[in-house]
Amino acid sequence: MTPAAALNDADDLLDLHTVTKAYRLKSTQFLAVRDIDLHVKSGEFVCLLGPSGCGKSTLLRIIAGLNAATSGVVYYHGRPLKGVNPYTTIVFQTFALYPWLTVQENVEIALKARGVPADSRTERALKLIDTVGMDGFESAYPRELSGGMRQKVGFARAMAVEPELLCLDEPFSALDVLSAEALRGELMELWLKKKIPTKAILMVTHNIEEAVLMADRIVIMGKDPGHIVTEIPVTLHQPRQRKDIAFQSLVDKVYAAVAGQLKPKEEALGTQPGQPGVTRRLPNSQLSAVAGLLEKLVAEGGRVDLYRMGG
Repeated sequence: MTPAAALNDADDLLDLHTVTKAYRLKSTQFLAVRDIDLHVKSGEFVCLLGPSGCGKSTLLRIIAGLNAATSGVVYYHGRPLKGVNPYTTIVFQTFALYPWLTVQENVEIALKARGVPADSRTERALKLIDTVGMDGFESAYPRELSGGMRQKVGFARAMAVEPELLCLDEPFSALDVLSAEALRGELMELWLKKKIPTKAILMVTHNIEEAVLMADRIVIMGKDPGHIVTEIPVTLHQPRQRKDIAFQSLVDKVYAAVAGQLKPKEEALGTQPGQPGVTRRLPNSQLSAVAGLLEKLVAEGGRVDLYRMGG
């Protein structure tokens, strides 16, 4: 899409055109991402999905204006982005709160940086704290909060400036399973019921189920250097159920794309004898190693998932 076309399309928020980011490492050059073309429209929840090191977080920083692209152009509302993008905020995977500030002060600091008067800062901060379910914790310090609660404060601070584009850099990866699931649900409720003024969300993740659960479109990236492999639309109705056949089928399709396979996960990895798919034989092993494996299996009660055996 050309800049002129982008200007004529009111739904277009973001367009990346052949964006490349290179770093100089001593005498060599490292390409983080190369020739990225990406667009995000108003009303979309888009996920960047891919393995570690494929440049997902690098792209978020370029979109937010925290890093400059080596080549290519980032257009926001059809205009080339120069410097920090004032219409975008990022929620990082680490909580990134100021430990010497209270919950309310951590939220207000984003408004203070924008020059919002003190009275308005307080009113907006309190409203957002209530919106993310942290009412009653305004005077608490980050050290007094759980991981999930701290990340809620991070969301409140990011939304305080009412960003058009909310960027999320693996925001649930540092949380335990239950906290992450609860926070995902709360974010989706805010987004789907339009309780926040955000026009679009762009989230980085390496969790396939998380992407299928939340996104309208999944952009799959590969590495060495980072590049876009394909895009997969998610047309399942919200709220989505993990056990639905359609959900599981889409998870398999995304997995196949991420793994570079044309087969579903079961066939790519192999299955147990008697089940459909490709069954691969185990490698040759020493008898002592097999005996040790059996001893550990007995100690676990005779049945245990393979991935737990290496713990």
